[in-house]
Amino acid sequence: MNTFAVVLAGLMMAGSAFAQTVRIGIVNTFSGPQASFGEMTDRAFKLYLKLHDKELPPGVKVRMISRDDGGPNPDKAKQLAQDLIVRDKVNLLAGVVFTPNAMAVAPLTQEAKVPLVITNAGTSVITTRSPYLVRTSFTLWQSSYPLGQWAAKKFRKAYTLVSDYGPGHDAEEAFIRGFKQGRGEVVGTVRVPLQNPDFAPYLQRVKDARPDALMVFIPAGRTATAVMKTFGELGLDKAGVKLIGPGDITTDEELPNMGEVALGVLTVHHYSAAATRPANKAFVAAWKEEYGADSTPNFVAVGAWDGMDMMLQAIKAQKGKLDPGETMEMFKNYRNPNSPRGPISIDPATRDIVQNEYLREVRKVGGQLANVELETVATALKDPWKELNKK
Repeated sequence: MNTFAVVLAGLMMAGSAFAQTVRIGIVNTFSGPQASFGEMTDRAFKLYLKLHDKELPPGVKVRMISRDDGGPNPDKAKQLAQDLIVRDKVNLLAGVVFTPNAMAVAPLTQEAKVPLVITNAGTSVITTRSPYLVRTSFTLWQSSYPLGQWAAKKFRKAYTLVSDYGPGHDAEEAFIRGFKQGRGEVVGTVRVPLQNPDFAPYLQRVKDARPDALMVFIPAGRTATAVMKTFGELGLDKAGVKLIGPGDITTDEELPNMGEVALGVLTVHHYSAAATRPANKAFVAAWKEEYGADSTPNFVAVGAWDGMDMMLQAIKAQKGKLDPGETMEMFKNYRNPNSPRGPISIDPATRDIVQNEYLREVRKVGGQLANVELETVATALKDPWKELNKK
C-alpha cells in the first residue's frame, strides 16, 4: 500500500469529524494565458453559492479551497488534487480546465473515492478514466460533429486548424466525420502548438489552399482572439474563406477584443450570453449586478454554475454528510430543465452532460458584438463519440 493510500485510509476513518462543513477542492487555471478560465469558474461558483446558500440545511456550510495549476500541467494538477484530498480533507473536487490535468487527477478520484465535477475539460475519453468523474461542461464532439454535419450542407471544401492536444484532436476528428458524412471534401488539416503559436504561416497555408470554410478550434480567450486577428490581417475573409468552429473561438467575453473581423463568424455551441431564454436573462443580469456591466459570463461560467447547482442538490439531499457512492448516483441522475443554456441532464451511462447545441452567428446587438443563436442543430445531444463507439 503506497503512502497516499495509508494516509487516505486514516482520513476516511476520521471522516465524520468534518461532515457538516462540505469542503470542495478546486483545481483550476488562475494564471498564465488561460487565466480567464479560472476567473470565470471562480466567479460562477461564488455567485451561485451567494444566491443559494440559504437553501443549505441548518448547520451545513460549504467551503471552497482553490488551487492554481497554471495551465496544462498534469504533474502539478495531480499533486494539487492529492494535497486537497489528504491535507485539506475535501469531500468533492471540481474545476479542471485542461484535458491532460483531468487525466492525471482521474486515478486519484477512484483511489480516494472523491467525486470530481469537471466544469470545463472537454475531451470525450476523460470520463472513462474513473467512475468518480462527472462532467457539466461539454465535449468537443458535441459541438464539432453537428458543426460538420451542418457545414456539409453549406460548403463543398473545408480546411481544419486545431490546437495540438486532446480537445483539438477531438474537434478535428468530429468535424471531419460529420463533414464527410455530408459528402464534403476536407482539403487540408493542420495542428498548431498549444502554447504561444504563431498563426500566420499556418493561416497563409490555408489561404493558399482556397477552401470554402476554415474550421478552427483554439482554447477560448486571448489565443482565440489572436487567431481571429491574424485571419483578418491575412485577408482570408476577403479571399472568400468562411471562418467556422465550435463556440470556443468566439467566446462571449472576448468578442469586444476581436473587433469587426468576428462579424459573421458561425459557430455551433451549447451556450451564448446573448440567448433570450428567461433563465439565461436572469443569470446574465445577476452576473452583471455582481461583477459589473462590462463583465459577461461565458460557457466556462455556465459549466461551473450548473456544476455548483448539481453539487448543492447532493449536499442538500444528504444534509451535508456526503457518501461518495450516493453522491455519484445523484450526479448521474441530475437534470435541470431551466439551465441558462437550456434543458440539461447527465447521461447515467457515461456521466457526461446531455444538452442542446445551437448554430450561432456573431452580429451586432445594441452596438455590441454578440453570439446570436439562429437555430437548434441538436436537441438533448449525448456525447457523439461515445454513442458512435458504442454502436
